[in-house]
Amino acid sequence: MVEVSNSDLINDVDIAIAAWHEDGRWTLALLPDAHDLPHIIEQLSAQQTNGGAIAMIAIDEEFFILIRVLGSHITMFLSDITCALDYAVASEFLELNDIDMPEDDEDPFPAGYLDIFADLGMNHMEIAALCDDAELFPDEQLEAIAGRLGFSEQFSELLEL
Repeated sequence: MVEVSNSDLINDVDIAIAAWHEDGRWTLALLPDAHDLPHIIEQLSAQQTNGGAIAMIAIDEEFFILIRVLGSHITMFLSDITCALDYAVASEFLELNDIDMPEDDEDPFPAGYLDIFADLGMNHMEIAALCDDAELFPDEQLEAIAGRLGFSEQFSELLEL
């Protein structure tokens, strides 16, 4: 993984973190560009672990994207499909997943694979509930997911560097 300094995060509200599970523990690293989904997928694919690798991406305090690469299998999740109307990275998510663009008047709803972490102990109901919680910012939603998956401390430490 490419190392990124925290100064990149201070000037930008976007967050991109990779996590992979190996030998019974999670390892995390910052990803250099939260908007380059093909590159993120490529970096996740380079992590050859039994549990695969995941990316947790928060964009502009508006939405989050989850990506999981397990061998040649790639699953993705977007917290709010309507963000594709305003953000190129969300639009690219829809294109990569062959999902139609939302209408201008549609209500926000998640898109992609809701059971992305079901085998890790986090079911689709928990992810959907986080998406529905209007009080939480995307980084807080990702922190809740990290906690549920068992690496909240590393997640928080990485963002504080």
